[in-house]
Amino acid sequence: MSARDRFQEIVKEGLKKEGWNITHDPFPLKAEGLTDMDVDLGAEKVIAAQKENRKIAVEVKSFLRTATISEFHTAIGQSINYRYALEVQEPDRRLYLAAPITTYNDFFQRPFIQSVTRKSQVNLLIYDPDKEEISQWIP
Repeated sequence: MSARDRFQEIVKEGLKKEGWNITHDPFPLKAEGLTDMDVDLGAEKVIAAQKENRKIAVEVKSFLRTATISEFHTAIGQSINYRYALEVQEPDRRLYLAAPITTYNDFFQRPFIQSVTRKSQVNLLIYDPDKEEISQWIP
C-alpha cells in the first residue's frame, strides 16, 4: 500500500462537501498479478436526474517538494498506469489527479506542463487546502 498524501483527508472532505460518497480509501487496483497499486480514493455520486452513478478514482498529490517537476513526472507515470488498470478493472470509473490550487495556478499553467497533461489524458481535480474544498474539475 502506498503512503497517504499529506492532503488526502482535505481532498476527501472536499469531495464529501460536493456530495460524493467515499467508497474506497484506498482504492486497490489489480493488474495482471500486480497487487501493490492503490489509488488514494474511490468515490461515487448518484445523479438523481439521470438515475445513474458517477464513479471516480482520485490520486492526491501535494507538490510540496522543491523539485515540482520530479513530483510531476511521478504523478504522470502513476496516472497513466492507474488509468490503464482502471480500464480493465472498472472501465466506468474516471481517474483524476488532485493538485493544490497554488500548484495549479503556477506550475500547471506552464505551456509544457499543459501539453504533457493534455497528451497524457490526465484529468485534474484542483483543491484548496485552506478551505478544504474542490476548486475545479478539469476533464
